[in-house]
Amino acid sequence: MQLRRPIRRLAVRDSASNPLAPQGRLLLWCPAPQTQAKIVAQLHADGIPYQVEEGQCIALELEWQEMRDLVIPIRRILTHGESDDLKVLFKPTGGELSTADFPKVQSYTQFSLVSQATWLGEMLNEQRFTSVLQPIVYAAEPERVFAREALLRGVGRDDSIVYPNYLFDVARGCGMLQQLDLAARKSAIDRMVMDRMTETLFVNLTPSAIDDPLASLERTVEMIDAAGIAHERIVFEVVESERHADVHHMRGLLRFYRDAGFRVALDDVGAGYSSLNLLHQLRPDFVKLDMDLIRGVHDDPYKALIAQKTIEIATTLGVQTIAEGIELPEELAWVQAHGATYAQGFGIGRPGVPTLLGRTPPGVDVPWS
Repeated sequence: MQLRRPIRRLAVRDSASNPLAPQGRLLLWCPAPQTQAKIVAQLHADGIPYQVEEGQCIALELEWQEMRDLVIPIRRILTHGESDDLKVLFKPTGGELSTADFPKVQSYTQFSLVSQATWLGEMLNEQRFTSVLQPIVYAAEPERVFAREALLRGVGRDDSIVYPNYLFDVARGCGMLQQLDLAARKSAIDRMVMDRMTETLFVNLTPSAIDDPLASLERTVEMIDAAGIAHERIVFEVVESERHADVHHMRGLLRFYRDAGFRVALDDVGAGYSSLNLLHQLRPDFVKLDMDLIRGVHDDPYKALIAQKTIEIATTLGVQTIAEGIELPEELAWVQAHGATYAQGFGIGRPGVPTLLGRTPPGVDVPWS
């Protein structure tokens, strides 16, 4: 198990330990006592001095770098609701509150994303990304690998691993989604080359990051062609959480990729009506059955019926099916018996250990999710 690193105290101080650099003031207005208790416990654990002021407000004197290092640990201990309800103000020059400060107060969700913009920009500029590969096997022959899915990981300056959900949340919050999407593709292709992969590669596609499909495709094709990879060996996988927007845009985007010789997969099919509706609108080559649908499918008649009908519909339409999230032998046996083409999950094969420039970052934990 990886130990949590304490927050680094970076203030520049004189011989008497007085700060030479001006310190800002971070104010956190907690929505409830339990939220305040969580934050206070985190501050104690990291050795950060604080004061509790009137109205459940926590006040800290911090430099910008110190504040940035504290943002992620606090965000991790909060629920989504608490993060939305917790109000934050950072005054870079410190001092007391004034009426001019109140329009700058924002939710912790907004604050945590925007405050990480510099951090993400540095990671993008220095290309501190890697990918891990998770196998997708033939359902009828689970020892035989059909493809591997590339899963993005960011690498911090201290070699810590940053997971994709957080990376993309930050990128959305600070307008860097397009740059991160391109970095993810490059990382996936680099991993394919580094590992001398011979199977098909599934690469996640973020449609909302692509304003200009042709320009995006050109950059992608340049990377793939430079690596000497045949286009038919790449499958671009559209994640459902990114498909809520413009179906017309999605259809045009996928047409560009298909015309260039790539194949397309839809993720999380079966998670809702919208995904089944998109099956006929986008007509993918593969559909991935939602992992929540597959987990425990052998024991749940409702899940079983939905999964069975989804496989039947896709098969009738000539679309190959991938059952995601398989952890138990019973789940694998069920998808085998009901005609899924391929299978994926921790019960079959875990993602590999992340490496950066051919080395494994120290202190990593496996398995990676």
